[in-house]
Amino acid sequence: MSSFFAASAYKAKNRLRRFGLAMQQHRSLIQALQWGTVAVYFTLLIIPACLDLPPQGATILHNMVMFAQFVFWGIWWPFVILSMLAVGRLAWCGVFCPEGALAEWSSRFGMNKTIPRWLKWRGWPTAAFIMTTVYGQLISVYDYAQAALLILGGSTLGAMLVGLFFGRGTRVWCRYLCPVNGVFNLLSRLAPISFKADQQAWNAYSGPPPANPHCPPMINIRRLHGVSACHMCGRCAGFRNAVALQPRSPNEEVLLYGAQKNSPWELRLLLYGMIGVAIGAFTWTANPAFVRFYQTVAGWLVNHNLYFPLEANAPWFILTNYPDHGDSFSWAYGACIIVYILASGLIFGGFCSALLSLAGTVSGQGRVLKLHLAQALLPIAAAGLFLGLSATTIKILGYSGVHFSWIAAARLFLLSGGALWSFYLGGRLLGRYTLGRTRFLGCFALYSLCLLPIITAWYFMFWGW
Repeated sequence: MSSFFAASAYKAKNRLRRFGLAMQQHRSLIQALQWGTVAVYFTLLIIPACLDLPPQGATILHNMVMFAQFVFWGIWWPFVILSMLAVGRLAWCGVFCPEGALAEWSSRFGMNKTIPRWLKWRGWPTAAFIMTTVYGQLISVYDYAQAALLILGGSTLGAMLVGLFFGRGTRVWCRYLCPVNGVFNLLSRLAPISFKADQQAWNAYSGPPPANPHCPPMINIRRLHGVSACHMCGRCAGFRNAVALQPRSPNEEVLLYGAQKNSPWELRLLLYGMIGVAIGAFTWTANPAFVRFYQTVAGWLVNHNLYFPLEANAPWFILTNYPDHGDSFSWAYGACIIVYILASGLIFGGFCSALLSLAGTVSGQGRVLKLHLAQALLPIAAAGLFLGLSATTIKILGYSGVHFSWIAAARLFLLSGGALWSFYLGGRLLGRYTLGRTRFLGCFALYSLCLLPIITAWYFMFWGW
């Protein structure tokens, strides 16, 4: 039996290796897929924004605006998140991403200027994710084609402009400024495959000196082991007979290399952004506390004869304003959305950060354990992002009369699975440190407390409100 499993594992490893080499050998096919995606992307992004709003009762099969909305927010975003867990950045960043392809293409004709230090600031992914998330809620990016064109098109234009200024055939935008680069970097750490460089094979290589492979995200290929910044494009596959696409445990990168990835900005993105801000962005429309909050603010304004903030006269690109569709936000309503989302980020992120800091103190490992242990929350963060984004999928399908009786059970399964994975990963991670029984239990209890408000928030989102 053991020989059967060993043979199966060897065959799977060999198939992955060959697949990685095929990506390197068939670049023209990948480029054709990329440019095909670019064509579809621009078609669905631009044309619907030029059309009228869909009439009452429109469906995704009979209205292009609804169809584009479903493709972008019902299929694209939820399943890009899912693909990060399944195959890392291979499918999206390595093959299909239109922004990556356009950023790399534009940089070939650009000025090739030196990348300035301000652009390399490690806080950009966190800041960009939070700002884009909040702004998207203010202009209802999931519901209107013009809003989607503004946010997605603006990001694409930014990627091309950065390419024109900096780099030569590289993806400077993707490496430093893309609003979801940090999210993809973190989520891909849970993928069961990755490109790796075998150090022994690298050092033993005795053939003619090969030309260095072109790496768009500009990473050190020799140290390619659990590097979640890798776009997995396959261009370095087979280099020095050492680089190959390989299977791995989904926990490997967090457990083995997580302590080396000690960027506080990644911690902030995970705790305050992917957990806190995401919960705020997905729950404000369902939370009755938000309604009471706005009513309190509106009542205070009326009592003080301040009526201007209650007017819904902002342009659509600042606040949602589609009066013909019966959907307009007042200035006060928009301010309440901002406060609610940012407060959610601060409350959830601050609570988890404080508990992790305390766990680091109890363990005697301090900041090292805090930054490492935080990464064990990635599964529950991923589950929350997918649940929140897929809620849009279900909503849009519901408009077209498509309903599923098993959705509640599937959501419970995903939330439970993410929570259990995080519990397990946290325990395994703490077990790698030399802690006594008392310290281990104390740290695990503090870590477990981080999970409780996250699970509770998503529970109320789907079953409590």
